Formats: sequence, C-alpha cells, structure tokens
Amino acid sequence: MGGMKSTLAAFSRILAPLALVLCAHGASHAAEVQALRVWAGPDHTRAVFDVSGALGYKVFTLDNPYRLVLDIPDASLGKAFVAPAASGSLGGVRTGKLGKSGVRVVFDLSESVRPKSFLLPPGDEFGHRLVIDLHPERAAAPAVRTVQEALSTSDRKVIVAIDAGHGGEDPGAKGASGTWEKNITLAVARELKRQIDAEPGMEAVLIRDGDYFIALQQRYQKAREARADLFISIHADAFHKTTASGSSVFVLSTRGASNEAARWLAASENRSDLVGGVSLDDKDNTLAAVLLDLSQSATMQASDDVANHVLDAMKRLGKTHKPHVERANFVVLRSPDVPSMLVETAFISNPGEEKKLNDPAHRTRLAAAIVEGVRDYFSVQPPPGTWLASHATPRARQHVVSRGETLSLIAQRHGITLSSLRSANTIKGDVVKVGDRLTIPLAMGPG
Repeated sequence: MGGMKSTLAAFSRILAPLALVLCAHGASHAAEVQALRVWAGPDHTRAVFDVSGALGYKVFTLDNPYRLVLDIPDASLGKAFVAPAASGSLGGVRTGKLGKSGVRVVFDLSESVRPKSFLLPPGDEFGHRLVIDLHPERAAAPAVRTVQEALSTSDRKVIVAIDAGHGGEDPGAKGASGTWEKNITLAVARELKRQIDAEPGMEAVLIRDGDYFIALQQRYQKAREARADLFISIHADAFHKTTASGSSVFVLSTRGASNEAARWLAASENRSDLVGGVSLDDKDNTLAAVLLDLSQSATMQASDDVANHVLDAMKRLGKTHKPHVERANFVVLRSPDVPSMLVETAFISNPGEEKKLNDPAHRTRLAAAIVEGVRDYFSVQPPPGTWLASHATPRARQHVVSRGETLSLIAQRHGITLSSLRSANTIKGDVVKVGDRLTIPLAMGPG
C-alpha cells in the first residue's frame, strides 16, 4: 500500500505542472485572423481567411444594403491583416470588435448572395483556413452556355472544352523558381483556345478563364453544359525527384468509370439527364445500367483514340514521360458522354522544364502539338452534323491497342467485322500487342 501511495505521489508531481501548462494554454488561447484572400469567378466569389487554428464562427446576411456578416468569438485580427479590394460580388470589407474579445467582419455586397462556409485543415503550404463562397441569388446561366447557339445549325462547329487545372485557393504544384501550376495551366489553356479557334470548323471553350477555384466535378459538368465534343484538362506534373521529365497524356481508368457509373445511377439529378438527352427516370436499374455502360464504353474508346493522336503529336515536340497513353482515376475525366483526356504538359518540378513552361514560345509549340493531335483525330472521326463531317475528306481511322483488348473486341467497338479488320491490317490470326496501331476500314467488309 505504501508503494502505491509513493507511486501516486510521484505521478502527481509530474502531472501537476503539466495541468497548469494546459490550463494556462486553454485560458489564453484565442484564434487569430491573419489574412484574407478573395477570388472572383464567373458564378461565385470565394473568400479565404488564414486563421491560426480551428475556431467557432457564425455567418449571416443582411439586406438594404446587401451585407454578409462573419462573427468570430474569442479572436483577434493579426497585425498584418489587410482588407482586400472589391472583387466580384464583394464591394468592400470592414472589420470591428465583437463584444470584448471577438472579431466581426462585414462584407459589403453588390447583390444578394447565398453563402456557403467551411473550415479547411492545414495542407500543402497553407495552414488552417475558413472559406466562404458567395453564390449570387440571381439564376445566371453559365458562361459556357453561350456556345450552344452554334448547335442549332446543321454544320455546327466541333466544341473543345479546355480545363486549366487548379486555380484560386488551389495553386497546384510549385516549381523550383516559384512558378505555380495554376498560372502555367491557364496560360497554356488560353493559347490552346486561340489556336483551336483558328481551326476551320472548331471552337474552344475555357472552363476556367481566371484565377478562381472550380470543383472537379463542376469542371466536366461545365463541359457537358457546353455540349462539348472533347474535354482536355491541362496540368503540369510534379515529382519529388527533380530529374523527372516529359509530357504525359491520361485517360480514365476502368475503375474510375465504374465509380462514376455507380454515382450517376444513384443520383436522381443525374438519372434525369444522361447521354443524348436519354432520361433514366423511366428505366429500371438494369436497363439504366446497360444504357450507361454503352455510353461509357463508346466515350472511353473515343477518349483513347484522341489521346493517342495527341501523344503522337507531342512525341514530335519532345520527350514524353511514357511511350503510351496512361490510365488514372482522375475525377475530371469521368464524364460519361464527353471524350476526355488529361495532358501533363511537363514536370514543373524539373527546373529545365519549369523554364520552358514559362516561355511563351514553348507554350505556343506545346499548344500546336495538342491541336495537331486533335485535328488528326477529328479529321478521321468527325462528329455527325458538324462542319468537319461535311467538309473533311474521308480517311481511314487509326486504333492503338490498349491492355486487355483483343482483335474481335476492337472490331466490335468500331462496328466492323473481324474479317475486314484482319484484311485492312494483313493479320491472319487474332493476336495483337499493346501499342500496335491498327487501321480501321471505313466500310464494313464481307463477313
């Protein structure tokens, strides 16, 4: 018993100072609002507060005039805090005290908004953050819908949706010289749009045309809203070894397609709007799954074809990281009805490639290589009803064999007979290798 008492006494001597430290920390702890950054996008404005740690807060709106109020109890403004200039829906920012120990931030607004707020834990180069998204109450149509007017004509243009990766609070990878990926991707996307718009029968739509954040699923949804024939997401790779180099082209993995199919079949807002205007609301789950599978299979095949054309063109520009198109479960590639690919332009973590990405002349050549691949693809597989379909000279299509494909499966996917495929490629058996390039005949041969 005496031994137990002495042990407890020893623990008390150890814990007592620790308890005093913890109490003192809790009593004196108050959140600090260190900085505020604002990004204005076409459909909402995002405000991001850098804060010292997790905190409690309250957000509410007021009318006449329009304002948003943020109350943070038990907090203070950092010495370096500076209110940002007006941007988007935000007219100005005012700060003041909330009671004896809190902070009140008032956003003067140009219109009524629906605020959405959330806390983010530390990540990458940022600490704790409080994010407030200001969505205008007015029902504004997305900017990308303006291209739909061209769809009513019989010889419409081919629409290419270009997605500049990252943006706003999500800067992406950072190069050795301090270059942010989000700035490179936007510069490449704008140059790519310029060159595509100069192509006969083609038109480009920028998913992001400024420094603001767009959620991943919203990116491919914007492409669907624009009725895009192709979606290209632009990125700049990074790796912990600075020697990694070369461009890459990715398409969606089978696993990613399966995940998206499950989400589409489960979500009521998706069941009412699928490929080609087909509604799944009146279909049972089995039929809906079959329709979606057919759509995804055709989309993934088209994605694979155009990605191979683009990779071939990029090989002529310089080194590619891998000799073949890669597959990954990228969310932005999950559209079930828009062929999609992701282009890693180079490794921004490689000092030499970072320098090239900052060179406008190199970005022009890079965009030209992507356009060359896109042009090659649409010249042999123009979408029906487009100017390219009525003016392009018919050419035999090309197919690069992917892992798991057989000759009979390839023939089935392209709607031709196995014998015509064998004949066009002088193949006697049914054996093909990954990477083989096959000619797809224009007309169905004899069975």
